[in-house]
Amino acid sequence: MPIGDCMTEAERYKITSNDYTDILAEGFERINGMFNSKDYTVNRINNDYAVYHPPASELTIDSTQKFGYQYIPKCYGLMNLSSNEVSGITRVRMDPSLELRGQGVLLGFIDTGIDYTNPIFRYADNTSRIAYIWDQSIESGKYQEDFYFGTEYSQWDINTALIAEDPYRVVPSRDENGHGTALAGIAAGGEDLSAFFSGVAPDAEIVVVKLKEAKQNIKDFFCIPPNVPCYQENDIMFGIQYLINVADKLERPIAICIGIGSSQGAHEGEGVFCNFLNDIGRIAGKSIVVAGGNEGNTNHHYYGEINPSVGFDVVSLNVGENESGFTMELWGFAPNIVAVEVYAPDGGLVARVSGIFLQRSTQIVNHRGTAIFIDNQFSEERTGNQLIMFRFKKPFSGVWRFVVSGSGDLLLRYHIWLPISNFLTANTYFINGNMDTTLSIPANAINTIAIANYNHQNQSLYYYSGRGFTKNGGLKPDVAAPGVNITAPSLSGGFYSSTGSSESTAHATGAIALLLEWGIIRGNSTKLNNILIRRIVINGARRSPTVSYPDQGWGFGTIDIYRAIRRYYEDD
Repeated sequence: MPIGDCMTEAERYKITSNDYTDILAEGFERINGMFNSKDYTVNRINNDYAVYHPPASELTIDSTQKFGYQYIPKCYGLMNLSSNEVSGITRVRMDPSLELRGQGVLLGFIDTGIDYTNPIFRYADNTSRIAYIWDQSIESGKYQEDFYFGTEYSQWDINTALIAEDPYRVVPSRDENGHGTALAGIAAGGEDLSAFFSGVAPDAEIVVVKLKEAKQNIKDFFCIPPNVPCYQENDIMFGIQYLINVADKLERPIAICIGIGSSQGAHEGEGVFCNFLNDIGRIAGKSIVVAGGNEGNTNHHYYGEINPSVGFDVVSLNVGENESGFTMELWGFAPNIVAVEVYAPDGGLVARVSGIFLQRSTQIVNHRGTAIFIDNQFSEERTGNQLIMFRFKKPFSGVWRFVVSGSGDLLLRYHIWLPISNFLTANTYFINGNMDTTLSIPANAINTIAIANYNHQNQSLYYYSGRGFTKNGGLKPDVAAPGVNITAPSLSGGFYSSTGSSESTAHATGAIALLLEWGIIRGNSTKLNNILIRRIVINGARRSPTVSYPDQGWGFGTIDIYRAIRRYYEDD
């Protein structure tokens, strides 16, 4: 990368300014020459990944064609104690030969922040168990070295705040949503005997990244509705790299909880973000645990097959009233190519997407106040498969029909995904949706630990738990963890019952922290990385005699960290 293109102190405003947009890059050279303006700069995530910041005017309606689908940052949203018993947590604490509580291990969270004043995040002497907070949303000049944005608060800063009359004058970072606080509490909260509460790894130290909101120009490009929590892929990548840097500085192992997800992408474990996670998954002492999402029974996924003797398939999409806009992605299977005709609820044919002619620019359709932007890539560069992306703005309500056809003598297959539930109204869904292949991205990445959600009280899979496998048959999710009616800390200082994929992921991340304590801190398996952790956790999972594993819903079974450690010794 030319040195002159690198981020400087004077240019760091471009990271947060909506006058500039963000474009991902691998290897740094690929994007050079693609911008009309020379007013851009580059912020490195690490030696292999970076973000370009050109003027927002560069993010035009045809940017998918111009930059490539994978390099426009996707939008991620939230995935909204007997559980310790069923996951083997109580046994690894009580067994005299183990007594694992997360001591010496870091737990990292990339989310909405943390209520650092809550007593469950303190030691017995009232000092904080939070080692660092990097708040990406606060601009002060006190940013993480080389990242040029946000504000970093150390454990000393937090302890100083805790003894101040007004803590938030010293450390103004807040969790206004409560999602991040709940996950940190589930995974690493201290014991509160009066409330019968304990986090999974109550002696672990905590590192928090509070994500800044996505830029409006990125939200507009992907038709994300206003007033919903939305985060950019590149900011999540910066957050993960920050946690890795802190772990390296403190020379500690770290388990990272990703309780956010997206439905944008091929669902094959490909893409810049997934590659980034796969790279980290090979590093000893680093584990990334990812939510499988809550899209299993939302009818936001459609799977179609077209028999050559029939020649077409009809997809019916109900669009609810007051839907401001959304993105819909059709992903095919090479070498087949599909064509699509789009019919509005009034019966009118509004668009034809050719399966013959190479589309070099974005097709723009206007019909009765609805705008549709259509990009058709016969061979998306990362997967080699066809991608047709529809971006609807102000769609009118009713049932839209998509007549999908193709040519050739092979069975023609394809998937279509709508955004996650947080980005849609409740009345937008496929009439004949398919619950499989609904894992939220990046749970498809092979070197992550992908978590499904189940109810530990009645041993049933959570109704909305995202299901595998990946589009190309990869065996995800890995295991299921408790995530229904889990006790979590609230912003009011008490506790509440919480349910969702994020909760099961936080529970599993705490369990992985105990495994890292056993392996890295105590020297039983010092080369533990996510590849080996995945094998140990899968090997120790509990399996029902009535389920055939691996299962699209359950993965390889339910997590049991005590059993995983004991079986490691048996296999050694």
